[in-house]
Amino acid sequence: MRVINFNAGPAGLPLPALERARDEFIDFHGSGMSILEHSHRGKEYEGVHDEAIALLTEMLGVPPTHQILFLQGGASLQFAQVPMNFLPKDGSADYILTGTWSEKALDEAKLLGTPKVAATTLTADKRYTRIPKQSELKLDPKAAYLHFTTNNTIFGTQWHSFPDGGGVPLIADMSSDILWRKIDVSKFGLIYAGAQKNIGPSGVTLVILERDLMSRARKDIPKILRYSTHAESNSLYNTPPTFAVYLMRNVLAWMKSVGGLAQMEKWNREKAELLYGALDRLSRFYRAPVEKDSRSVMNIVFRLGTEALEDKFVSDAKKAGMVGLKGHRSAGGIRVSAYNAVTPDNIRTLVGFMEDFAKANG
Repeated sequence: MRVINFNAGPAGLPLPALERARDEFIDFHGSGMSILEHSHRGKEYEGVHDEAIALLTEMLGVPPTHQILFLQGGASLQFAQVPMNFLPKDGSADYILTGTWSEKALDEAKLLGTPKVAATTLTADKRYTRIPKQSELKLDPKAAYLHFTTNNTIFGTQWHSFPDGGGVPLIADMSSDILWRKIDVSKFGLIYAGAQKNIGPSGVTLVILERDLMSRARKDIPKILRYSTHAESNSLYNTPPTFAVYLMRNVLAWMKSVGGLAQMEKWNREKAELLYGALDRLSRFYRAPVEKDSRSVMNIVFRLGTEALEDKFVSDAKKAGMVGLKGHRSAGGIRVSAYNAVTPDNIRTLVGFMEDFAKANG
């Protein structure tokens, strides 16, 4: 029996995507081989690779001005690769700090240039509970780019409307909320996202890059770290994570089959309303620390009265078939990662458990 998976990443995958992989695993399309064994230069894998790009292009509405890349190294490598390509030696870039991952991106940029903090919402007790307002941003019109993290998995905050960079290229880490709804890709110079939350398994990183911005990238860096290297070879410069791309294709095909991003957004908003509604209704027992207009649809965090009670919540939930609810080690508490593969019925099951747990332990 499969459990309800609320892990923050690697996260749960849609069952139809896994079942398709199971059915094709030993013999892919009558080739006598698993997709794991096929050459990345062969027509079998090439078809999967190109289909994944086509599905992303269709669902996200990626314009011809932008190119999709499949890279490796996760968002953590992008923290370094972005400034390596776009931060001039004598220039600066703006960073908005809203959580741990934006802090890590800034730290990497500091090794390569002189980035500036355009805004931070860090509290005195070292937590992030909100997204800054546009009026709080101290932007440099000469910055090489403006970097921000759209959703913060650890502290449960999310940008519901994106910042205005005033003409400076926007670079966004969308690792934990890409594909939860439709966005206007044309507004971004670069989008990157580790796949292991909403797109597929760990091992592949999605990059969507404006071609004009890419043409202005630095050339005095190793070839493997230049975006242009991978763009020129359709992400086949070196061996890509072929099975991860294959599973991503399966996830994207499933998403399209159930109604695409319009359906994803409908389900995700329904899940958020169910869970935040329960937290607000049971506010004497559960405490949601994030300001309401900054609440994440993807990662819902809350606290109970004591750490012992939180441990009991996690333990009892596991016995009831729900896993992955323990908060990040740096934040504590409870975290519900309600990515696309989590269904509204999964959240209803969790809400029922929360109500029973509050009655039994309140």
